[in-house]
Order: sequence, then structure tokens, then C-alpha cells
Amino acid sequence: MEPTSLPQRSAARNKKKAQLRRKRKTGLLRAAARLFWVLIILGALTAGWLLFTPSGNHFRYLMADTLITTQHRYMAKYIIGQEELDKRVAEYNERFEEMGLEKDTHTIQIPDPAVEQKKEIPLVEVEEISGSGYRGYVMTVNDPTKIRLGVPSKRGKGETVSSMVKRTGAIAGVNGGGFADPNWKGNGFKPIGVVISQGKVYYNGLGNNSATQIVGIDKNGKMIAGSYTLNELKNLGIQEAVTFQPRIIVNGKGLIKNESEGWGIAPRTAMGQREDGAIIFVVIDGRQPGYSIGASLYDVQQIMLEHGAVIAANLDGGSSTVLVKDNNIINRPSSEYGERYLPTAFLVFEHPEQADIPNIWEGLDPKEIDPGKKK
Repeated sequence: MEPTSLPQRSAARNKKKAQLRRKRKTGLLRAAARLFWVLIILGALTAGWLLFTPSGNHFRYLMADTLITTQHRYMAKYIIGQEELDKRVAEYNERFEEMGLEKDTHTIQIPDPAVEQKKEIPLVEVEEISGSGYRGYVMTVNDPTKIRLGVPSKRGKGETVSSMVKRTGAIAGVNGGGFADPNWKGNGFKPIGVVISQGKVYYNGLGNNSATQIVGIDKNGKMIAGSYTLNELKNLGIQEAVTFQPRIIVNGKGLIKNESEGWGIAPRTAMGQREDGAIIFVVIDGRQPGYSIGASLYDVQQIMLEHGAVIAANLDGGSSTVLVKDNNIINRPSSEYGERYLPTAFLVFEHPEQADIPNIWEGLDPKEIDPGKKK
């Protein structure tokens, strides 16, 4: 009997194993089906939340605004539609223009350098800051007359801020104005708008436009920001300036009403001034999950107000955002290619009168400069 029972037991075991395999397979299929329907329901609920609730709608536009500030702007159409994207960009441009129109009446009281020296107040102070989803720095320059606008040393290509700082002997530097940047791979040599350094127009790319949004400083160290013509800037005694927008604070009040007007989340750079003349640079890192996602313009405005700014304006941000002090990059630039090549930077000097900053664009026609040409 024993020999014949072994095949029967083996067959029973195989049958049981087959049944177990079928049960496992059936269980996996049922689990997959349940997961599928859970995902479908969650997707429907998420879509309903994004499309039909105030909080979801706000989040949807926040995502779109964040994409608008990147090289992937086109992807925003998949969130809000192409028509709404075009409308959104047009509304921002119109709003930014409006934010630069109010006449700035702020005055500054620059402390006596001899008195400040006795107090042992440093020329440059850097403070680390953080908030909801972002980390960054506030650099305060206690004497605004020590700031000059740096430009590249060679034609045909921009220069990194760290290189400008080292080459010119500056104490610190922050990225300045914007530039033509085809496919986000530009050479950094063709600025947007105008560049003014040491009281002279180094670059004028306005074309037929009579006014531009300026961020800069006059010969007395007073910050100038807003919409001005070149003649108006000349009459104001402009010393150092770039074109960029928007102005976010004027006459001590913030112009961005709330977070929904904050133009998305991104790395940011901004410049402001206190009543005592001190210049404030806010540098926010971004696009780095786990460290810093970025900030909105509303966040930057609030940081400026908390630090006493009575006027402030946005500078070129994104992957251009960088803060250099004592020949060290203080923040974490978001560019995957490393520090970007730029046309301008605000530099701080102990002895600015000794700074050698020649006009690299002299004799060049802005229309003939190729922003994408690589050497």
C-alpha cells in the first residue's frame, strides 16, 4: 500500500499548491482592482477639489503661476488652459506696469560714516532666513553709496557674479537685471532694457519704448524703482540701475495684496531700502525639494517690510539668483549647470571709487547682439 499512497499524496499537495496559487492570483487581481478604483475615486475627488472649490482653484493657479516663471511655461496650459494662460500672463504684465507708476516720495537719512565707524557697524551684514517652504538670506549694505553695478569683462558672454566679485575686488555681489535668454540657454550678454553704471548709460535696448521699469540707486545713495524715462532718470541723478519689475513696495506700503497675487513659487532676488539709507537684498533659494522650494513675491514683500524697507523691487530670480560674499557663494543656486553667466550684478565695494568697470557694450548695436551665440 505504501508505494501507491506516495503519488496520491504528491498529487494532493500539487492540487493544494495550485489552489493556493489561484487564490493568491485572485487576491492580487482583486487588490489591484480595488487600488484602481481607489485611484479613480481619488482622482475624481482631486479634480473636483481643484476645479470646483476655492482652495483647489487657488492651488491650481499657484501651480500654473509657478510654471510661468520657469522655462516650462507652456506646461501651465495643461493646468489652466492656453486661453487662461495667455490671459494670466497679460494680466500680470499689466499689473506690474501699474505697480511702477505711483510717485515715490521716500527720503533717506544716511548716517555720518565717521560716526558709524565708531559704532563699529560693518558695511555688509548677512542674515539667514526661512519661512513656509523656503530658505534664504537677507544681505544689508549699511552704506548705499558703496554699491556699483558690475558688468562682464569680455564681449559676447555674460559673467558669473562670483567672477565679477573676485575680478573687481568687491566685498559682495548679487545678481541684477534680466537678459534675453532663448530656451533658457542664453549667453548672458544681452540685457533687457537699460544698464546704467557710474551715472552713464552703458546699454539701451528700449527701442521705441519711452519708459522702463528701473531698479537702482542715485548719486546720493537713494534707491530708485518704478517706471521712468531716461530723461527722468538723468534728472534724478541716477547712478546705477537695471531694468526689471515689479516694484513691490513704495512709500512704505506693500503693493501685493495677498498670496494669490504672488506670481507663483520660485527662487527670488529683490532689492529694497530702509529710511536710514541701508540697502536690503533678499535672496531666496528654490526648486530644491527637501531644502527650499522657493517663495512668492508676496513672501518677499513681507520679508522686506519686516526688515524696514520703504521701497523695494524684484530683480532677476530663478536660476540667476545668487549671493556672493568674501568670494564665497552663500546661497544654493538652482541652476543645474552651476552659477549662471549674467550681464549685470550689484556689487559692494569698500572703496567704490577705485572700481574699474568699463562699458563692454560701447559701440555695439543691441539689435545685432545674438543672445544665444556660444563662443
